[in-house]
Amino acid sequence: MSIQRIGIGPRMSKAVVHGDTVYLAGQVADKAAGKSVAEQTAEILGIIDSLLAEAGTDKTKLLMVNIWLSDMGAFAEMNGVWDTWIPAGQTPGRATVEARLAAPQFTVEIAVIAAK
Repeated sequence: MSIQRIGIGPRMSKAVVHGDTVYLAGQVADKAAGKSVAEQTAEILGIIDSLLAEAGTDKTKLLMVNIWLSDMGAFAEMNGVWDTWIPAGQTPGRATVEARLAAPQFTVEIAVIAAK
């Protein structure tokens, strides 16, 4: 079975397609870095939409989502954006945890696995 890599970098690919499964690396908001959790979440979800489309799928086929917040106090703010993005009846498995992220200007990171 072939492996397709999208957005190949020196340490990771932004997405990897193996068979009928698409794995996205954790995505952060470069343009909204340092801005609100809502702004960062919106940018990340847009990035996810783009990467899924490039891989031949979309958010209705999400299987699992992992979300890291630098402060769990922002859970409701992040969910406010998430809830308007995810289609009703298409919710994936999901885990959300508090963690220190790679740099202080990032407050949200999201990684997903989707079917094709």
